[in-house]
Amino acid sequence: MAGQPEIRRLKIERYRGLEALDWRPSSGVNLIVGGGDTGKSTVLEAIALLFSPVGNVGAQETDYFERETDAEFVIEATIRVPEEMELEAKTTQALLPWEWKDGAASIPDIDLTAGVAQASVLETVYVVRARGTEGIEVIWEIGQPDGSLASFPPGLRRLFGIVRLSGDDRNDRDLRLVHGSALDRLVSKPNFKAQVSQQIAQFDLNLDEDQTASLKGLADDLEERGLPRGDRLGLTSGQGISIGSLIGLMADKNGTSLPVASWGAGTRRMASLAVASQMDAKFRITLIDEIERGLEPYRLRALADDLLASPGQSFITTHSSVALNAFSAASLHYLDAKSTLAQLDRAKIQTHQAANPEMFLARVAIIGEGDTEVGFLNVFLDKALSNSPRKLGFHLSSGGGDDKMLPLLQAISATGLVCAALCDNDGKSTGSWAKVKASMGDTLLQWAQGCIEENIIAQVPNAQLWDLLADPDGATGDRARTLADRLGIQSKDKVDIESACTATGTSLRAVIVAAATGSKDGAPDDVTRKAWGKHSQKWFKSVEGGQELANKVFTMGLWPAIEPTMLPFFNVLRHLAGDAPLNTGDISWP
Repeated sequence: MAGQPEIRRLKIERYRGLEALDWRPSSGVNLIVGGGDTGKSTVLEAIALLFSPVGNVGAQETDYFERETDAEFVIEATIRVPEEMELEAKTTQALLPWEWKDGAASIPDIDLTAGVAQASVLETVYVVRARGTEGIEVIWEIGQPDGSLASFPPGLRRLFGIVRLSGDDRNDRDLRLVHGSALDRLVSKPNFKAQVSQQIAQFDLNLDEDQTASLKGLADDLEERGLPRGDRLGLTSGQGISIGSLIGLMADKNGTSLPVASWGAGTRRMASLAVASQMDAKFRITLIDEIERGLEPYRLRALADDLLASPGQSFITTHSSVALNAFSAASLHYLDAKSTLAQLDRAKIQTHQAANPEMFLARVAIIGEGDTEVGFLNVFLDKALSNSPRKLGFHLSSGGGDDKMLPLLQAISATGLVCAALCDNDGKSTGSWAKVKASMGDTLLQWAQGCIEENIIAQVPNAQLWDLLADPDGATGDRARTLADRLGIQSKDKVDIESACTATGTSLRAVIVAAATGSKDGAPDDVTRKAWGKHSQKWFKSVEGGQELANKVFTMGLWPAIEPTMLPFFNVLRHLAGDAPLNTGDISWP
């Protein structure tokens, strides 16, 4: 984004639980999701450390991967710095920029054939890093294209205006005059905190005569021992804590002045961002861990709107489906257990993210191509798994139809999000489907040909075909009417429908499949085509219809015929659930 710094590439090695991560975030808002303990918060902590505005940040043993301090941890970012930032003008060092090429910092290609260096058309970037040394200290530096290193001091790091809201309940740092906090950067001027400390030190405590005498006796004793004469009391602070950090933003509540830091978690977070938005600093990178913490859905949505409209880069983690829905216009990234942080293609997932956000937060996302597949899988998952899918963290949702299913699975299979899917096969985009199948393996069940209704109805014996017409209440009239309409007859009696099939040279099975799928083939006019397209709603084209179809598989004895096709799919899901594989004949009715 013009006028704002951007992290173009982030590399983390051996920092906390992340052994190695290489990520190229997007401009604007980057929303990070993933399972518990995969390192989402650590990514934000790493960015915060890299741009820490204070110089005395120390490392701890737990900052090193597997607590092995004999090897350094490294946090490195390739950053775009806007000209307005005047980075080079704010340091006495010679800072040499890199060029951003093919997703990485590259050494500038200087053409001297004309006698002078030619201006590059590529964007310039800088490479900054923080290293945790074997001596358990942090060193900040700027890597240069010529192999040299320059210092990355607090003065330069402060220019990036890091605003950080952590996931803990004591998130009040930016509401106090802590060195480098948002409030500090908003109101501090040279020597401001020193003046505050002097004023506090001169505060009169109004000691009584006995207290004064006791202090005088102590002062005399100190003086006799050749020590500084301590003869009064004043506010002091421990090592690493300044007096200024005890001063914070106050606000009235019901007539009482209270520190804003003592208010609710959501209010503290919103107030911290408000302070940051008022800073004179033009440049800001925002880090928010678990953005949903303490916020009602309406305030979360309002915050999402503000962040999406704001300049600057944001990095946000969440476990909230409300947040995922509210940030459907953001870049969504999934962090898996192997520390791979991959972006989901927004164009391919945006509709599903807005309509079914919980899928991206599930332990295992199971997608049926449409409502029929969702209902069908509902029945089978209850039979195939030893526990409730919901308790296992399995989330079942509809892919929204054949035109949306392939793009959705393409986007998901490019990440580490564990996904299983049941799909039709219309014979289109075979190459693309083959690539998705190669990536997903047995977690993708795609019929060899046709849709779920065709494949199930194909296994029904001729003598039982009419039984398909009976809905869960046993009524057959509505479905019989769809067959009669397609055959061009008024009667919906079984005998008349079968006779019409014979007369037209078609089979009862074919007419049932056409009606159950809403096929429009052979319709004589547009009005009829529209009517025929709605026939499927009388059959299995709904979640309830999918459940009915699944139950008919067992009541009509069809499972043995489809078991070779479906059992590998359910065994993969059982493996993900921690269950032993099923053998032939293990799934039965009831």
